Amino acid sequence: MATKKAAASKKGVARPPKARSSGQSSTAADNQSLDLDTGKNADLARDTLEPGEAMTGNQGVMISDDQNSLKAGPRGPTLLEDFHLREKITHFDHERIPERVVHARGAAAHGVFELYEDLSEFTSAGVLTDTSRKTPVFVRFSTVAGSRGSADTPRDVRGFAVKLYTKEGVWDLVGNNMPVFFIQDAIKFPDLIHAVKPEPNNEIPQAASAHDTFWDFVSLTPESAHMLMWVMSDRALPRSLAMMEGFGVHTFRLVNAKGKSVFVKFHWKPIKGVHSLVWDESQKISGKDADFHRRDLFEAIERGDYPEWELGLQIVEETDEFKFDFDLLDPTKIIPEELVPVRRVGKMTLNRNTDNYFAETEQVAYHTGHIVPGIDFSNDPLLQGRLFSYTDTQLRRVGPNFAELPINRPLCPVHNNQRDAMARTTINKGRVAYFPNRLGGGCPMHSPEGAQAFVSYGEKIDATKIRQRSDSFSDHFSQATMFWNSMSDWEQQHIAEAFAFELNQVENEDIRHHVMNEILVNIADPLAQAVSAQTGIAIAPVGDAKNPTPSAPTPSGPLRKNAKDLSSPALSMDKPCDSIKGRRIAVLGGDGMDTAQFKAVLTSLQAEQAVVELIAAHAGTVADSKGKPQKVNRAAPNAPSVIYDGVIVLGGDSAAALAQSGLAILFVNEAFRHGKPIAFMGEGVELMEAANLPDADEGNGIITGDDVAPFVEAMMQHRFPRRAIDSVPA
Repeated sequence: MATKKAAASKKGVARPPKARSSGQSSTAADNQSLDLDTGKNADLARDTLEPGEAMTGNQGVMISDDQNSLKAGPRGPTLLEDFHLREKITHFDHERIPERVVHARGAAAHGVFELYEDLSEFTSAGVLTDTSRKTPVFVRFSTVAGSRGSADTPRDVRGFAVKLYTKEGVWDLVGNNMPVFFIQDAIKFPDLIHAVKPEPNNEIPQAASAHDTFWDFVSLTPESAHMLMWVMSDRALPRSLAMMEGFGVHTFRLVNAKGKSVFVKFHWKPIKGVHSLVWDESQKISGKDADFHRRDLFEAIERGDYPEWELGLQIVEETDEFKFDFDLLDPTKIIPEELVPVRRVGKMTLNRNTDNYFAETEQVAYHTGHIVPGIDFSNDPLLQGRLFSYTDTQLRRVGPNFAELPINRPLCPVHNNQRDAMARTTINKGRVAYFPNRLGGGCPMHSPEGAQAFVSYGEKIDATKIRQRSDSFSDHFSQATMFWNSMSDWEQQHIAEAFAFELNQVENEDIRHHVMNEILVNIADPLAQAVSAQTGIAIAPVGDAKNPTPSAPTPSGPLRKNAKDLSSPALSMDKPCDSIKGRRIAVLGGDGMDTAQFKAVLTSLQAEQAVVELIAAHAGTVADSKGKPQKVNRAAPNAPSVIYDGVIVLGGDSAAALAQSGLAILFVNEAFRHGKPIAFMGEGVELMEAANLPDADEGNGIITGDDVAPFVEAMMQHRFPRRAIDSVPA
């Protein structure tokens, strides 16, 4: 372990200070003395325990034999008095806590947030006004629908939850990789999740929305139309956790020191850009490497390729609240970036992996209600429900003292009159646990410094209690249409194919019909027509009661007549990369592979900070054309094409063997189908011919020749999705 940590340190990975020894305690004074800018590592180190040399039980008694239970003779019955056996088995039986109902499968890392500019004009929050701070963060990414044991790459929303340990307390920005949601009111959340989860009669399917109950629900919930477009797009298939955006989803408030408020939407913009997998690829990854995303995150941080995002704000003055054609409080709507540009105000860098998955990633407790002075809530009805739900969830999962767990506790001192309950670790001194009091000197008292204490924004409300949706929430299709209009041709094709795939899994014809004629036809005719062609679901004649004209009132409310012209280019992912740093490149070779080509590939791609792996028929080493042994990173049976971003096939004597290899042919065929750049160097074109791939052509991502530069340029495009792939078997 010491060797591993030393190696990590050399790579620049920040590690916590030396852990405490068993039995060493900490005090409130220790907590107060921490450097709050960088102190979370030190804070966690107080509860981090290195393996000791001598084994003990949980009460500190040294154990002489941990491999044999106490028996009445070598072949006799086990004795009940074996306290070590009972302690060990009992603890094992209770090692698991209740799984999260949603966001169960996650991966997380530590990092830091740094502010670019002072935002005192808008907020009094220190984390958004003090540019000298380095605020520790803990970020958890997750899928939503699947269980903890599901795969990383289903078609799904991804959770993007950020815990910032600020000097004023913990701020949790609990969002997703999509800026909208399926529903407008939190009261419908249990119905949504019951619908998308495995069906209760047979617990099938796992981590998938392609089944009757989900589509039954959304077909009767037209407010989900916009979110369906996001989930059916490639946004639901991120290439990497470091290549997806994060969104706070809801509209929040910023409040400055004078009490003035503005509305704000939070964005996390990835430095590496927004890039995705394709559907066939993501399905195959689920079988080949179910841990694809978490492995990618972990390995990137270990090698010093730290994931980075910029924090962006969309700020709307209170006087402009009603100037849009949508309601800022509607969580199924975005503010198009062309209307309100995203102001990038800081950067978050993830630079340290967790030391213990359970203690950190599994026990971390996020809550939308964890905010700090200078940040406040809006009246978004979905947000309002989340303010209750998250605390309730943590009580069930990790107990009422979840805030005392090392990963959850704030860096600033905590003083209040909350006491006792399960798993309490704080030892509160004194006889007073109430307020007001004389016996305790009136402490802990309300903060005398209002600027440092949280005060809710004084919004004036004069209304009647009512269970009713605002009319301003009734346009469910305009932004869904805008999303479709904003996509490139291949993105639209992928969306239509995704709808078709999902609906072809739905057995009930009424559900299929309602999705087509009450949802899709109200979004875009080309979308409905493409899905109809692939599913056989008939489109009812326009003007029919089952297919009202888009400009007429629909069961979900009025559609803006100009919706067909709406567009937001910022929504498209059809954009090149700025770098191929961290991209994984497969180099296919073997005995006799061209030495000069291999050297040129390594030199060029490593200069771009790509991850290069040599794949051959067997593990160990292969001899290049000069007889020099070259280490094989993966044997072909352990190297599926779907975990790589691009392929280079080396020339030399190895090329003939590759052209005869079924695994090699499958590898390049799959890579071609998934739009990945492929370079065939020298004799490597023999594999291209054996795989019946088209010749190199400008714009198709197929490269021939010994120059590595064109391959690097092709990698900058991420993928080539317009290839004709129907004739390529894979």
